[in-house]
Amino acid sequence: MGRSNETFNKKEKEKKRLKKHQEKKEKAEDRKANSDKGKGLEDMMAYIDADGNITSTPPDGVPRKQVSLEDVRISTPKQIDEPEDAVKTGIISFYNTSKGFGFIAEDKSRENIFFHVNNLTFQAKEGNKVTFSTEKGPKGLVALNIEMAK
Repeated sequence: MGRSNETFNKKEKEKKRLKKHQEKKEKAEDRKANSDKGKGLEDMMAYIDADGNITSTPPDGVPRKQVSLEDVRISTPKQIDEPEDAVKTGIISFYNTSKGFGFIAEDKSRENIFFHVNNLTFQAKEGNKVTFSTEKGPKGLVALNIEMAK
């Protein structure tokens, strides 16, 4: 007589696989039975009470307020930019004389602004207080007309 091809271990693995498959089917059926999909519009509505809290029940007998669309604000106000012609002040925080560029730390925003030696009107070094104007460059703000602060 020949041996059976199915060993005890193979039978156990098959039982576990079938049991797992059956559990998966039961879970899927349970999800379908308890699904929230397909609810009506009333079930999805949310209401705001007089105190501004969100509730699921509609207000009863409370007079409704009319709100105009102009009063509803859903964004932040635009930031007003300073005119680019305005003279700014700062301190030279880095300057590489051999390569001919550096950075100025602006006094108000402490932002580092790039400058090139061609925009200097004096011999600069780190720590100098300067006045300058800015313009947008390809990689950010660029300082122009850099002069020693008085």
